[in-house]
Amino acid sequence: MRTRVPRHPNRGLDELAVGAKLRQVRAHGRRSVEESIEAMHRIQEQMESIAQSIVRLSEQGQAIGEIRPRYESDLSFRVAGKVLSRLVDVGASVKQGDTLATLDTQDYQNRLRSAEADVSSAEATLVNAQGTETRQAKLLKDGWTAKATYDTALQNLQAAEARLKAAKAILDLNHDQLNYTTLKADFDGVITAVGAETGQNVNAGQMVVKLARPDDKDGVFNIAETAFNDISKTQLEVVVWALSNPDLTLEGVVREISPVADPVTRTYAVKVTLNNPPPQLRFGMSIGGRLKGKTAVAVALPLSAIFEKNGSPAVWVLDQQSSSLTLRPITVARYEANTVVVASGLANGDIVVTAGVNTLTVGQKVRLAETNLVRSDNQ
Repeated sequence: MRTRVPRHPNRGLDELAVGAKLRQVRAHGRRSVEESIEAMHRIQEQMESIAQSIVRLSEQGQAIGEIRPRYESDLSFRVAGKVLSRLVDVGASVKQGDTLATLDTQDYQNRLRSAEADVSSAEATLVNAQGTETRQAKLLKDGWTAKATYDTALQNLQAAEARLKAAKAILDLNHDQLNYTTLKADFDGVITAVGAETGQNVNAGQMVVKLARPDDKDGVFNIAETAFNDISKTQLEVVVWALSNPDLTLEGVVREISPVADPVTRTYAVKVTLNNPPPQLRFGMSIGGRLKGKTAVAVALPLSAIFEKNGSPAVWVLDQQSSSLTLRPITVARYEANTVVVASGLANGDIVVTAGVNTLTVGQKVRLAETNLVRSDNQ
């Protein structure tokens, strides 16, 4: 079968048509009419099945990702309790200081009242200890009491002062814990997720809502390890566009590449900081991206089209003027499940043999029926 690389002046090799099988003509052999008809049917069936698998190629280095917030915080209560109310849902815009959720405060109010009572008791004890110490000091000065008795009164005074400080600290702590039952927004942002519902018991630190800054957005891509061959320190600028609106393009800079591959997908997360992202780019939107710079084009061929010459990959190309075959070396960008992506070695308009490559020879004459052509510029 044959593949014609498109001649479109603007899109280059963006669309690749996988063509029909070349029919080898041998001068010394003849076929019967029945065999020829049967072979033509087989060729037609193969042509139709391959024509349905026409591959549309984009620029080399392209990847698909999504928009995510650069700054996203998991907001949670600093104390445990039962959620009394949650005042926001996903997508809500909030301002700094807005109340997002509250806990049942009954237990914390009781603790606060107990702490207040402890402070009052400590204050009364301190007043009594101060009076005792004053009296014992005067008696000691006049010689009416022993030094040990005064020392005991002074020790009780110091202990009362320490207990009052501890009681006040516990009171402040209970004040803070009561305040912690109200969850407020730390900054202006958008709610991107919720993790608790009204009536639910939550622990301290358990995520209740996620808050993201709406103006700081990242493009996040999961890149295979083979793609890092094209990434260098001089190629960190990226062009990004929305898949739903390809005309909406903007630029960004790669700011983070995960040092560890995902254990399931075996890909690396690459985060791109977007420059002045427009409001149309919402969190979660699918985007495409490629490295900024000179555009490199590629061609996808079936694996059956690859022939090995001296240990290097090559393909059979038809010379349309002489109707003979030539073996042309190619450079492979990457191998995929059923195709191979060719980085260089083919030109616009080349016709490539995609089946029976092991039976061909250099300079062999072939005849190709024009009706078997699959042209990418007609798709």
